[in-house]
Amino acid sequence: MTYDDPRQTPLHTGFGAATTATEALAGRDLSGMLAIVTGGASGLGLETVRVLAGAGASVVVPARDPRQAQAALTGLANVDIAPLDLLDPQSVDSFAAAFLASGRALHVLVNGAGLMASPLLRDARGYEAQFATNHLGHFQLTARLWPALRQARGARVVCVSSLGHRQAGVDLDDPHFQRQPYDKWRAYAQSKSANALFAVELDRRGAAHGVRAFSLHPGAILTPLVRHLDLDDLRRVGALDDAGQVNPPPQSGFKNVAQGAATAVWCATSAQLDGLGGVYCEDCDIAALVADDSTGPGVRRWAADAAQARRLWALSEQMTGVRFDPGAA
Repeated sequence: MTYDDPRQTPLHTGFGAATTATEALAGRDLSGMLAIVTGGASGLGLETVRVLAGAGASVVVPARDPRQAQAALTGLANVDIAPLDLLDPQSVDSFAAAFLASGRALHVLVNGAGLMASPLLRDARGYEAQFATNHLGHFQLTARLWPALRQARGARVVCVSSLGHRQAGVDLDDPHFQRQPYDKWRAYAQSKSANALFAVELDRRGAAHGVRAFSLHPGAILTPLVRHLDLDDLRRVGALDDAGQVNPPPQSGFKNVAQGAATAVWCATSAQLDGLGGVYCEDCDIAALVADDSTGPGVRRWAADAAQARRLWALSEQMTGVRFDPGAA
């Protein structure tokens, strides 16, 4: 994807920042569809599950803590829970194997679980946790679920990125901060750029097989994702004023959860995106491709570049040991 790629052009959908997930669904009946939503037991993921299931879709929610997920999802019909830890490759493989054994087609995969600006954590492989969770875990999960996505004969993979990607691209030479000081915000930013790049290359490889991929910025929302942020961090992102009080949405620009889940639901279900893919979205529309030094919305070049996406794909295969060939049966 180049700087002037015509695909990364807003559609002017009629939706906007205040659109809710229910409104983004536009009354569509999802009966007969099956979705997997990582991070579906809290925050934006929970709202995404609620709206998809409420429209008739069957939804599987992978969770590190199934008991906690069960409590959060109590009362929702058409929802199943299964154990999954994205930082544990064996857990990813076990979840996917169990799902594939059911023989079901997978129509929607929402890769929404993640870490944000956490202290330096490493998994058993020595990989930095934000990159390993937000990108590599979802890369492996998507690869393992690929037969079910192909079986749907028209599936979508939705990668929840963030406007935070504007702070940094992916450092392909040292993504795990082994040779440089750890910066929690740069680590988060590169993981979100990786989410967007993954959608670019996945869509290129998957389109011929009926699988399209999208990435998105949900908007700024106060959810459990901010659990690692201190007061200075919350001020930095505009959530608190100088007195330490929570800024209401008119001042902060933050969305509520129903609005924050809207773009993921739109990417997963909207007919406005039929025949399209590999694009970064925000506010229920395709986002504009903007200059690297832009401080506003839109996607930066380093998160939309096709050559960088291919390099990240190759590195991800190397790091996970998963050979992901979307053309394979």
